[in-house]
Amino acid sequence: MGSEGKIKGNVLVTGGAGFIGSHTVLQLLKEGFFVSVIDNLDNSLEEAVHRVRVLAGPHLSQNLRFHLGDIRSKDDLEEVFSKSSYDAVIHFAGLKAVGESVAKPSLYYNNNLIGTLNLFEFMGKYGCKKMVFSSSATVYGQPEKIPCVEDFKLKAMNPYGRTKLFLEDIAHDIQKADPEWRIILLRYFNPVGAHESGLIGEDPKGIPNNLMPYIQQVAVGRLPELNVYGYDYPTKDGSAIRDYIHVMDLADGHIAALYKVTTAENIGCVAYNLGTGRGTSVLEMVNAFEKVAGKKIPIKLCPRRPGDATAVYASTEKAQKELGWKARYAIEEMCRDQWNWAIKNPFGYRPRP
Repeated sequence: MGSEGKIKGNVLVTGGAGFIGSHTVLQLLKEGFFVSVIDNLDNSLEEAVHRVRVLAGPHLSQNLRFHLGDIRSKDDLEEVFSKSSYDAVIHFAGLKAVGESVAKPSLYYNNNLIGTLNLFEFMGKYGCKKMVFSSSATVYGQPEKIPCVEDFKLKAMNPYGRTKLFLEDIAHDIQKADPEWRIILLRYFNPVGAHESGLIGEDPKGIPNNLMPYIQQVAVGRLPELNVYGYDYPTKDGSAIRDYIHVMDLADGHIAALYKVTTAENIGCVAYNLGTGRGTSVLEMVNAFEKVAGKKIPIKLCPRRPGDATAVYASTEKAQKELGWKARYAIEEMCRDQWNWAIKNPFGYRPRP
C-alpha cells in the first residue's frame, strides 16, 4: 500500500466474484484500494470472494465488502450506491458464452444491456462518472486483417458480441452527452490461467464454453475428451488461432486503466485491447498443457461452430503506450498456473461430489 498506508480510493466492482473479477479484486486490494463487490452469483460462487480475502491477508481483506445483488435490480443498485461513495466502477458483470447467446439471445440482451443501462443510471445519479468496462475481442467479428487494431470497423458475429458492441456505442453516447464521464473500454482477448497460489481460478458452471477450463476438466477426469471445434481452418494445423492472455496480466491491465480513468483529464470514451499480441492455435495450447500436466488430452475433432472466426489476435501498442501496460506471461506459464489450480481444485470451488 502507499507509503502512509492510506486508501487510494473506493472502487465498485460488478461481477467481482467471477473469474476475471476475483483476480482483479485481489490486485486492487494489494494496490491499496477499498473494494465493494456486487455479484448475483449466477455464474460464480461466494467462495471465490472468501479466497480473495485469504490471499489478501487479514489487514487488506478488511477493505473488501461483498453485496449479493443483481445490477438488473434498481433496488439492489440503490442499496449499493446509497451506502457508499465510489471513485470509479469496474464493470465485469454479464453473461459471456457465445454458444449460449446464439441459443438464448433475449437472456443476453436482458442481462448485459439492461443491467449496464441501470448501472449507468445509478452512476450518474450518484455522481460517479468513471468506468472501466469489460468489452471483448468479439467486437472485431471476423477481422479482415490481423492483428486487431482499436480503430478497426467493428462488427459482431453473435448476440454476445453484439451486446458488447451495443454497450460500447451506448458508452460513447453517454460520454458525448455529458463530458464529465470518463470511460475506458477494455477489449479482452482470451483470458486463461489462474493465480499462482492455485487458490482462485476459473470455475464455470456446467460444460465449459472456453478452451482452458475444458482442457482442465478433461485432465482431471471430469470430462472424457476435449471437443476441438474446427479442424479445417486455413491455419498451420487446421485449428483456430486466438490470443490467450494470463488472467493476472488482465487484472493488472484493469489497474492501469483505473489509474488512467481516475487521473487523466478529458479521456472521453476510449478503447484498449488487452492481449499478448501473439496468436496461438487451439492445438498448440493443448500441446503446451499436455507438457505441463505430463498427460495426454484425448481430443475429438468437431465441425466449426457458427460465429467462430479463423484467427484473432491483438495489436497491443496502444495499451502499452497510453496505459503503460504490457502482458508478461507466456503460454507455458498460463498452462502451469491453470494446472496448479486444477490439481488443487479438481471440482472448482465446490467439494468433490
